[in-house]
Amino acid sequence: MPNTPRLEIQNIKRQFDGLNVVDDVSLQVQPGQVTCLLGPSGCGKSTTLRIIAGVDMQDSGKIFVDGNLVCDTVFRVPPEGRSIGLMFQDFALFPHLPVAQNVAFGLKGGYSTNKARVDQLLDKVDMLRHVDSYPHELSGGEQQRVALARALAPRPRIMLMDEPFSGLDNRLRDGIRDQTLEVLKDEGAAVLLVTHEPAEAMRMADEIALMRRGKIVQQGAPYNVYNAPVDRAAAAFFSDVNVIRSQVHNAQAETPFGRFLCPGQQNGRMVDIVIRPQHLRIDFDRDGRGPNPTPQDGVPARGVVTRARFMGSESLVEFRMDYDGSILKAQVPNVFLPQVGTALWLMIRRDRCFVFPSDV
Repeated sequence: MPNTPRLEIQNIKRQFDGLNVVDDVSLQVQPGQVTCLLGPSGCGKSTTLRIIAGVDMQDSGKIFVDGNLVCDTVFRVPPEGRSIGLMFQDFALFPHLPVAQNVAFGLKGGYSTNKARVDQLLDKVDMLRHVDSYPHELSGGEQQRVALARALAPRPRIMLMDEPFSGLDNRLRDGIRDQTLEVLKDEGAAVLLVTHEPAEAMRMADEIALMRRGKIVQQGAPYNVYNAPVDRAAAAFFSDVNVIRSQVHNAQAETPFGRFLCPGQQNGRMVDIVIRPQHLRIDFDRDGRGPNPTPQDGVPARGVVTRARFMGSESLVEFRMDYDGSILKAQVPNVFLPQVGTALWLMIRRDRCFVFPSDV
C-alpha cells in the first residue's frame, strides 16, 4: 500500500492513579523519517515510547507497523515480534562482553555468524577499531555509538530513542547527534526520538510533535512549529520570550509599540503579544527622542538598561521600560554591552510578533 506509515499510533490513552498520562495521542512516522516527541519532563513522552515498544500497555487505542495491527486492548504482538529497536539514556551494554559481542547479542548465531553485519555497523559509527574492547574501556560517546550499532543490528523497521544523548558532555553532543542521524538515515528506519531539549529536536527532526500534559498540542516541521506556535507556552518552550499584555478594543490592542490587530477577539479580552528577544531592534536616544515609526517596526518605546551580558556569539540586554516598568530582553549579534542606566529605544518586528488570548 503506497504511503503507508511505518509507524502509526491511533488515539492512545494511558492512566496512572486516575491521571491521563497519555491522553488521546495519535501519530504517524514514515520510513526514513525522524520524528521528535518534544516536551517537558512528565508530559507523557517516555510512556508513549514504552507503549509503542510493548513494555507497557495502553488503556485504549491502536498501534500499527507498516499498516499491520501490533497492539490494541485485546490483540498484542510481543515486544520481540514488533521489529522495533530501542535506545535509552542508559546504554545498558553488557560489561562482560567486548564491543563486537555486544552488537551481535540480539542476532541469531552471535558474532561469528553475523561478523559482516556487525563490522559494517561498527565501521559506520567509527568503532571498528574497538571491536575487542570492553565497555569500561570506552568513553561515554563511544558507548553511545556501540549502543546505536547494537540497536540497529537486527535491522529494525522502527527505532525508538529515549533521551539518548542526555548523558553526554555538551561538547560532544552535536557531533554524535549528527553522526547518529547520518547512520539512522542510511539504515532507513523510522525514528521516534524523545527529548526535552528544543535544540536537539530542531537539529535532528524532520517533524516535531510537541507534548504537554499527555497531549500532542502541535505537530509539524521544525520551521513551522518554531515560527507559528499554537500558543504562548509553545512559543516559550523554544526560547525566551517577551510578553506585552493589552486589552482588545474594536479588534485592536493598544501598546506603547503601537496598535496590533487582534481578529476574532472580543472587546475587553486581554491578549498577550509575544516576541522573541532576537526580534527586538535597539536604537539610540536622541535628547529624549527615538527613531521615527515604520510599518515594519511600529512605534518605538524607551527603556533603560538594567543588565547586559555577552553570551559568546551574541549579547543579551535587559531593559526596564518607561511606560510600565516591565522588563524586556533584546538579543543582539556580537558584542553590545551598554552601561546600566543607559536610555535606549526599542522597536519590535511586527511580522515576528504572535498575539494570543491571555490565560489570566
